[in-house]
Amino acid sequence: MSAQTANAKGSRHRSVSYRLSTTNAVILKDADIFFLAKRDGSVPLGGKHGFGLYYHDCRFLDGYELKVGNVQPEGLVAAAASSFRAIFELTNSELAPAPGVTIKNRRIGIKWERIIEFGKLTLLDRITFRNFDIAPIDFPVLLTFQAGFQDIFIVHGGSKGKRTGKLRAPVWDSGVLRFAYKGVDKIYRGLAIHFLPDVEPTGDGVAKLQMHLHSGESQDIRVSLVLAESSEEARGQPHGYTESDFGSVEDAMRRTAIEWAAKHTEIESDSRLLNETMERSLADHLILRSTLDNDHYFAGGLPWFCALFGRDSLISALQMLAYSPSLAAQTLRLLARFQGQRVDPSRDEEPGKIHHELRCGELANSKQIAQTPYYGSVDATPLFLILLCEHAAWSGDLTLFHQLRSSVEAALEWVSKYGDLDKDGYLKYKCKAKKGLANQGWKDSGNGIVNEDGSLAEPPIALVEVQGYVYLAKTLLADLYRRAAEPDRADQLLQEAAKLRSHFNQDFWLQDKNFYAMALQNHNQPASVISSNPGQALWSGIVDSNRVKLVADQLMREDMFSGWGIRTLSERERRYNPIGYHLGTVWPHDNSIIAIGLRKYGLDDDFQHVFGGILEAASRFEHHRLPELFSGFARKDYGVPVPYPEACHPQVWAAGAIPMMLQTALGLVPLGFEKRLRIVRPVLPDSVQHLEIRRLKVANATVNLRFERTSNRRVAVKVLQLDGELDISVEPE
Repeated sequence: MSAQTANAKGSRHRSVSYRLSTTNAVILKDADIFFLAKRDGSVPLGGKHGFGLYYHDCRFLDGYELKVGNVQPEGLVAAAASSFRAIFELTNSELAPAPGVTIKNRRIGIKWERIIEFGKLTLLDRITFRNFDIAPIDFPVLLTFQAGFQDIFIVHGGSKGKRTGKLRAPVWDSGVLRFAYKGVDKIYRGLAIHFLPDVEPTGDGVAKLQMHLHSGESQDIRVSLVLAESSEEARGQPHGYTESDFGSVEDAMRRTAIEWAAKHTEIESDSRLLNETMERSLADHLILRSTLDNDHYFAGGLPWFCALFGRDSLISALQMLAYSPSLAAQTLRLLARFQGQRVDPSRDEEPGKIHHELRCGELANSKQIAQTPYYGSVDATPLFLILLCEHAAWSGDLTLFHQLRSSVEAALEWVSKYGDLDKDGYLKYKCKAKKGLANQGWKDSGNGIVNEDGSLAEPPIALVEVQGYVYLAKTLLADLYRRAAEPDRADQLLQEAAKLRSHFNQDFWLQDKNFYAMALQNHNQPASVISSNPGQALWSGIVDSNRVKLVADQLMREDMFSGWGIRTLSERERRYNPIGYHLGTVWPHDNSIIAIGLRKYGLDDDFQHVFGGILEAASRFEHHRLPELFSGFARKDYGVPVPYPEACHPQVWAAGAIPMMLQTALGLVPLGFEKRLRIVRPVLPDSVQHLEIRRLKVANATVNLRFERTSNRRVAVKVLQLDGELDISVEPE
């Protein structure tokens, strides 16, 4: 996701120290504002860490600690009750608040409630103290804040960019603690912290309140942290707390979340595992929904990738087409808006190319980084075309195709003119930007594409799965052109696709391994390792039918299938590393795309193994939340999936893996132009006996369906409700 170093020997962002890991963070997000806290609700003061309050690629707040007496309280439990609300339960250690006075440990209950709200760029805290002792107690409460306004690339350690803006000393103004920064990009960023009741300023960023509690008595402190960002220095008084704010904001936010969920497809089954995993997946999509120019899209992941990415946003929109189709259309419009217009090697930009990453922080605004946007993605452009076609299949409407017609033609021209570096018919990449990505497929770490001897593949590189993306894009587009009364253009695309498929199956096939090469590199030499990449080629349909079983068997062998999922690289390869970012780990989104390919070719048993493994892996992670990736250690060795230390969570295409595989399991094939839904060979996960899908939208119709297992191999389908015109056919074989 992050374009940082062209020849980095690590991954795209894993050069950062493990000290920045936010694996156990409690994360809240609403649209474009998000907050990461430790399990006790705090943000550490000083030191390198990734916790804090972020907005527009800037960490406004980087320190926030609560002390009772002079001691930090002990965290008992933390829960993100929703995408926008969290609760922390704390208690005190033994205190000596005054000479001769001792408060024993666990006498004070501390409930720390937190809400984040994008509409007012505010973080609201309510900290309630309760005396569980039989005697009255007195103690001071100290709240300490730090605000450095660091660009996220500086926080992350992936940029050498230096700020030349002015950070002002914190000031107290009529009981409000204010921090301010004037960036080198001429943007004023501010943080105003309000308190209720009034507090005593005891330092530059320290607020003090004396508590007196009778036995059983409770008292709370309310804190509102209000962000400001403008081209002119703010003169007014930002919104602060009132007595009714916390409850009213919580109610409003909950209503918004309910309304959002009500617009989308709903799944309910008799399996608690599937229900909780799907609920978490859909909730994470709500968390990662972000805005740009009044359009919504799914951001890549938190904390480092809250931005519009080409590949990530496209794949996640594809995964969610059956659940949230409107996001696909908005994503396509946004990406078309930033489509490459010129040849600019400093950003790997070329006409028609879909960008990789767009940033809006201080370093981007001042051109100190390339993500303005950066275009180093070889696969975003064909994925853009695929999503457009798949959206049309669900909607049964050519309107978006006509609206984006110039972008479609520009993307096709880029594939043939700029992407085909050697003019041999293959889409390839070779980084030109000084600070760009050496590898520009989804495995974009510096060492992600390797040879059998362990050496790195030499550019220009043609990835196996990317050729499949191009093949699929052209075959799907041919149908849209034919529907748009352009049969000659349709025939041309089909001919190009057929030619690509023929050459692909000749040049990428490793006869001695009965498998496809991971890539063709310089002089079209194969990268002859066993990897997951050819599994994604199954999804596209480019693989010869007589080789499908050979590919599937290789993917399901113990050296590739860990028991939880398919590894990115075989454990027999020299570069295999179960905790190497792309060198042996398991990526849920990768497995979901491979699983679709297995189903497409009728390999239902293999599909079920992959789906079941990923679903069970989800059950072992907190809140049933699949991380960006996890380690490739075998299931038989530990019995649990081993976490990858710095995986993003939530991460959007990981959140979309189970929904996408469930859609595939149910056999849902939309034919929107014909106002028809095919249900092909429906199957259910082993833990599920019956399942209902509600508000599934195809063309202008909405349908509720029930799937029920009748035998080990059979699933019956019943239409519960149909609004609109839709022909539904069930094809069991």
